[in-house]
Amino acid sequence: MRDLKASRSVEPHARWLKLRVTLLGGLFLSLLAVAFGRAVFLQVYERDKLHGMAKDQYVRQIEIPARRGDIFDRRGAPLAQSVEVDSIWIDPSLLEDERKASRALAKALKLDAEELHARLARGKRFVWVKRQAKPQEVEAVKALGLPGLGFMKEPKRFYPQRELAAQVVGVVGTDGRGLEGLELGFDDELSGQNSRLSGLRDAKGRKLLMQGGALDPMERQGATVTLTLDRHLQYVAEKALSRAAEDSKAVGGMAVVLDPKTGEILALANYPRFNPNTPEQLDRGTLRNRAALDTFEPGSTMKSFVVAAALETRAIKTDELFYCENGSWRIGRHTINDTHPNGWLTAEGILQNSSNICTAKVAQALGRERLVRYYQEFGFAARSGLALPGEGKGVIPFPKAEVALATQSFGQGMTATAVQLAAAYGALANDGVLMRPYLVSKVVDPDGVVLLENRPLEVRRVVSSQTARRVVNMLESVVTKEGSAVRAAMEEYRVAGKTGTAQKADPVARGYSDKRIASFAGVVPAENPRAVILVVVDEPKTDVYGGRVAAPAFKEIATAAMAHLAVPPSRTAAPAVAEAPVAPPVAVKSPLSPKPLPEKPAVAEQEVQGDGTVRVPDVQGQAGREAVVKLLAAALEPQLLGSGRVVSQTPAAGSLVEKGARVTLDLAMRP
Repeated sequence: MRDLKASRSVEPHARWLKLRVTLLGGLFLSLLAVAFGRAVFLQVYERDKLHGMAKDQYVRQIEIPARRGDIFDRRGAPLAQSVEVDSIWIDPSLLEDERKASRALAKALKLDAEELHARLARGKRFVWVKRQAKPQEVEAVKALGLPGLGFMKEPKRFYPQRELAAQVVGVVGTDGRGLEGLELGFDDELSGQNSRLSGLRDAKGRKLLMQGGALDPMERQGATVTLTLDRHLQYVAEKALSRAAEDSKAVGGMAVVLDPKTGEILALANYPRFNPNTPEQLDRGTLRNRAALDTFEPGSTMKSFVVAAALETRAIKTDELFYCENGSWRIGRHTINDTHPNGWLTAEGILQNSSNICTAKVAQALGRERLVRYYQEFGFAARSGLALPGEGKGVIPFPKAEVALATQSFGQGMTATAVQLAAAYGALANDGVLMRPYLVSKVVDPDGVVLLENRPLEVRRVVSSQTARRVVNMLESVVTKEGSAVRAAMEEYRVAGKTGTAQKADPVARGYSDKRIASFAGVVPAENPRAVILVVVDEPKTDVYGGRVAAPAFKEIATAAMAHLAVPPSRTAAPAVAEAPVAPPVAVKSPLSPKPLPEKPAVAEQEVQGDGTVRVPDVQGQAGREAVVKLLAAALEPQLLGSGRVVSQTPAAGSLVEKGARVTLDLAMRP
């Protein structure tokens, strides 16, 4: 008999088993779908990220700075070059005892152990131990046998001339970037293109293979910069400046040697100096190229430009006399003083004796607007354009007050840079044409493409050729025994120049301190200028006058420059003559004189006085040879400018001068 109860119990069990199988199958399919989806997500969407993470475990990449371009002087002498040296790095994760490793490395490299340990603790897989290490330091580190050490070739800046032109060239940091000077100004051109170097390592961090080791040096090299500086003249200028500053116990100094015909800067010296090869010993204050960047009140060296402007505009005449108030002149509540009391002086006498009072009177005749305009025409209050970061501009405030007009005429109450001052004297030496001063001759990339090239550029004509020659001729009297810079005179070359002694402003007291800036700006040879030399000594202690402090340094530089440039000696040496101590009887009436001057007597022949003076004979219209004979017969010293017949003479005919005084004759060929 069939058991119906048993048959009914089997059917539910089968259904439950089928359900479980279905659920398990669905679960496995879902898990498989999730795994597949995850795999797709990782392989497609996260591929680059995971590839980078995996690569980071066995590949190290280090950026290699490009080989920095070289800097040369005008004759190809290297001033800055780059050499390959080892830099040391380490993987801190492979060190068993970081503190012990830090002490060992610090001892080998002469570093601070605590500071090195702090860097290793902060780092994960890469830390620089020392950049640009010395060869003996590299060998000492290798001998330690520490795990995770690495050595990488990097370019290091080297200055083969040491202190020479250090402020001009500048310095770079350990990262290869320029910090000062031309290294900073031309950083983009000198830097070149950086590259990256990859290295493979195993699970223990051991180096297996370096990739990209054979880099094309041309791709990693910066451009070459060639300067207008002459290494020999730079050396002479720095030595002479250092001697002048040290002998006078000065805090600093500047010197510029400039070619007036081209505007090329042949030397640009600063004191104190420093050695850029020892960056750990650098004093930040000595890095500045003060000759180009810093401004100062130039003092009496500005008088030459005031006289030139007044002669050019015919505000004064060459033989016009000015009364110098015997050394003291009151303007409102202020008193203008001269170093030495002077009576009546011509323009040449004003420059020779460096009279502040008479220069102020010349400025009054010139006028405020024309004074400022001619200062600007000579290049002041405008950057010279030397491509140096932070180059000084200087200021020329408009002199609203009478005392401001007076002080600005002798270089106080205005500022300028040493390069501006040298370039302005270059305009006088270049027959009145201002040339743009420049320091960089050309910049050439490794492929030979010229990125920058400077050539002589005329900025403007400031004064006429006749005015410029006349002022330069007047400045020759400054270096005579009666002038303020006899120590600048040279035996074989005629020298024209001007001294300067300026008070330094006190920004705290808002006035002037007892500190001084002594300077001398000279042109040599005076008859055919080949060099303008400016020497500035900051805060001399033993003596404050430019004729005593700066003039000897000028002579030392000029002597070496003339020999180096193969300049033939002058035809005649500058005569040592006295400026005539002129009493009021003279030919011209000056509106700035305290009382009318007598009319000029019409004297044609020699007239010798009993007190050792003589009247200047009239030689206008005569041939040069005849005029010389006549002046020599009158016990006077002739000086000829040009050739042909006399068209003008200084002092004027009939002037009463001492025996042996110089008479300048302007000669020209008549049609």
